[in-house]
Amino acid sequence: MRIVHISDCYPPRLGGIETQVRALAVRQAEQGHDVHVITATPSDTTRKGTEVLDGVVVHRATSRMPADLPVHPRVVPVLRTILGPHGVAQHADAVHVHGGVVSPFAYPGAKVARDLGLPTVVTIHGVWGGVFSPLVRLADLVTGWTRWGVVLTAVSDAAADPIRAVVGPDVPVTLVPNGIDVERWRIAHVAGDPKETRVVAVMRLAPRKRSMALVRMGEQAARQLPDGRRLRLTIVGDGPLRGQVEKHVRSNGFEHGRYVVDVTGRLAPDGVRATLAASDAFVAPALMESFGIAALEARTAGLPVLAYAGTGIRSFVRDGREGLLARDDDQMVANLARIASDDDLRERMAEHNRTSEPAQSWPRVLRTVEDTYERARSLGLEV
Repeated sequence: MRIVHISDCYPPRLGGIETQVRALAVRQAEQGHDVHVITATPSDTTRKGTEVLDGVVVHRATSRMPADLPVHPRVVPVLRTILGPHGVAQHADAVHVHGGVVSPFAYPGAKVARDLGLPTVVTIHGVWGGVFSPLVRLADLVTGWTRWGVVLTAVSDAAADPIRAVVGPDVPVTLVPNGIDVERWRIAHVAGDPKETRVVAVMRLAPRKRSMALVRMGEQAARQLPDGRRLRLTIVGDGPLRGQVEKHVRSNGFEHGRYVVDVTGRLAPDGVRATLAASDAFVAPALMESFGIAALEARTAGLPVLAYAGTGIRSFVRDGREGLLARDDDQMVANLARIASDDDLRERMAEHNRTSEPAQSWPRVLRTVEDTYERARSLGLEV
């Protein structure tokens, strides 16, 4: 097959969508497909042009913007040129558009692809909500995007449900989850002090991820522990709130005693795996999480996962089985205290996670993606 992905972001830019798009494209290329990516993200050597990376042909169309934002002022003409009849659209079997909450480069690609009569799949990687949903409805009134004939998908029900509320029951929104390399994240657990429960979070230290809220919830949970027990919270990641978090930790003395907080900064994947191996549970404090790839990595590594029931993490974590799901912050505090003090519960969940494979393994995800492409081709034949 010739597969064309369109994504605002792509490596070397680092983030959830670009990492997953690259992983999908590389695995498709390894299967023998002719895989292309069109992106508004520059590389270290190429701002406008084509390069081959890991067997994938990457077409970069970037405009000089502050902080190299993946925005192009002439996005539609640029996409028509790259994707058009004399471009990569020749013999294309599927165009796969990847979007977040706002994707000014990728979403126009869906319209261009359909105008060219190409089978098109759109995968939503973010959670539409707040003021964005009315804007989407307005966009549909103006452009009729729900009638373009694309196959709509999302990475989880948490991401799909707001879309379903916008498009209505006549437009199906199916699931194409993010994938994980199970063998890469199967790691041996490293035991620690039996009196200490080590809980880890891997995230960007930005307001949306709620790192400060996590530190405060951990403090409340530590107060509920039995005498002689200690809670150690390790936060892996960097971002604009790192200084604030570290100052709060120092000023409150969370460097010793029954509650200890460590902030490691950003770690390479090997460092993340080593930290997971030396941890007893994983916590995801974000309320707006469309999928939660870091949580899936932790679940695959064998850690019980603590998260919120309204997030995409519920796609692979069942309350009481793979982890504990909270309705609100008060219940998250209770779950932190519970996982830190109930050794039998924690080990039972860990054993289940270590010995069961998540449904989001790459072989399964690749089959789901190919089925979705087939639906898009069938839909194109009907139009």
